[in-house]
Amino acid sequence: MRRFDAILFDLDNTLCRHEQSAETIYRGAFEYAGVDPFGAPEELWRALDGDPPPRDAAGYLADGFGQIADRHGVSVDADALAAGFLETVDYRAVSFCPGAEQALAAARDRAQIGLVTNGPSSRQSVKLDALGLAAAFDVVVYAGDLPRRKPYRDPFDRALESLAVAPGSALYVGDSVEHDVVGARRAGLRVAWCPADDETAAAYRRGEAAWPGGREPDYVLDGLGELVAVLGGDRDRPA
Repeated sequence: MRRFDAILFDLDNTLCRHEQSAETIYRGAFEYAGVDPFGAPEELWRALDGDPPPRDAAGYLADGFGQIADRHGVSVDADALAAGFLETVDYRAVSFCPGAEQALAAARDRAQIGLVTNGPSSRQSVKLDALGLAAAFDVVVYAGDLPRRKPYRDPFDRALESLAVAPGSALYVGDSVEHDVVGARRAGLRVAWCPADDETAAAYRRGEAAWPGGREPDYVLDGLGELVAVLGGDRDRPA
């Protein structure tokens, strides 16, 4: 008897990681715009609020650059910096996270597999091509192209409907507590959380961080390779 009828994966920081450094992209934005650099990538990340709107990434980034410019007392063309940022990013510059290929193979041997990612197809499909995963999944949901993304349940519902699988028979694997754990739990799926940040994982394990809405994952993985033990029934509760 199969333990799960479907296993769904997140993409960024779960199956793949970006090889371009944040510094390279940040500095590339200034070079493209012909602006003397100021600030640091960390300031931009802090200025940006949540995920970018899928159809207005340029405006989202321009707002962030504008905030940094104000903080540093600099007058710049924030739109040009946003355009430079988008021009510098190479979405094909990705590689598999450790254990990802092993986890995908084990999942494929045991159930239908799918991908549910918050990015739009224009950005995420090139990553799948670069990784050789363009035809690897039974269903792919680009939630960035939908009216509502994770942590809303809509992307999960769409994937399960396509696979004709009940939520309680599916497992979702992702790195984000806010988007993956909360969203999948809302949709009724079981969840394997594979945090990309060791410090964040330790905080939850020590009870220093509370699961949003009490939505705790079924499994906490130290690496994606541990999913094989979950699928084989050797892991029953979070570590």
